[in-house]
Amino acid sequence: MMRVLAIGDIHGGLKALVQLLNKLEIKDGDTLIFMGDYVDGWSESAQVIQFLIELSEKINCIFIKGNHDVWCEEWLRDGSVDMTWYIHGGKETMESYSGFSKEDKQKHLAFFENLKMYHLDNKNRLFLHAGFTSMHGVEKEVFQTTLYFDRTLWEMALTMDKSIERDSELFPKRLTHYHEIYIGHTPTTNFGVEKPMNATNVWNVDTGAAFKGKLTAMDVETKSFWQSDNLPCLYPNEKGRNKD
Repeated sequence: MMRVLAIGDIHGGLKALVQLLNKLEIKDGDTLIFMGDYVDGWSESAQVIQFLIELSEKINCIFIKGNHDVWCEEWLRDGSVDMTWYIHGGKETMESYSGFSKEDKQKHLAFFENLKMYHLDNKNRLFLHAGFTSMHGVEKEVFQTTLYFDRTLWEMALTMDKSIERDSELFPKRLTHYHEIYIGHTPTTNFGVEKPMNATNVWNVDTGAAFKGKLTAMDVETKSFWQSDNLPCLYPNEKGRNKD
């Protein structure tokens, strides 16, 4: 049976990605939807991008744009370095490009430029990096940056009264447009959880790979999920984005 697999934020953890894909045992017809933030954190950001480019030549992949990807794209395009980016993994990402040719970097720039802001499938399931604020749905979002920075959608979903039915007037209008919504961006480890989290019809598959957590893939039909080892175990001599 063909699967649709949502994969959380990788943040330069190539070893976790390879380990996870081996567990998934990808079959012909499977679709991999990557939720963004491919870079910044562990030491193999450039290598992750190269791997994903090559993977997409063999397997059906959909790549969503994350906020860290925007910063890396800007640097690859004109050398500009956002200082927020620099201190949140950008330094390590730039270092990972040592040994990559100008031609390689141009191919990676094209990868970033072609990332999707969101994906809506034929079962009305929405995939995006962070969230949106428009009560009319993601298509009506005025500021594109919201799609890869917003946390209010997830915060709202977490605090909703579970007794409120979907057809109730109290149910948030922005959630009614989609059967399900899949996001990354806000690690579930912030809430002491190492597995994907669900609130109303929102699923969060960022399980903290940038920090001390794991990289996760979820089958969006069955809700089965697979995980890598914790990233610090795969990169024992690195801190990733951990501050302690």
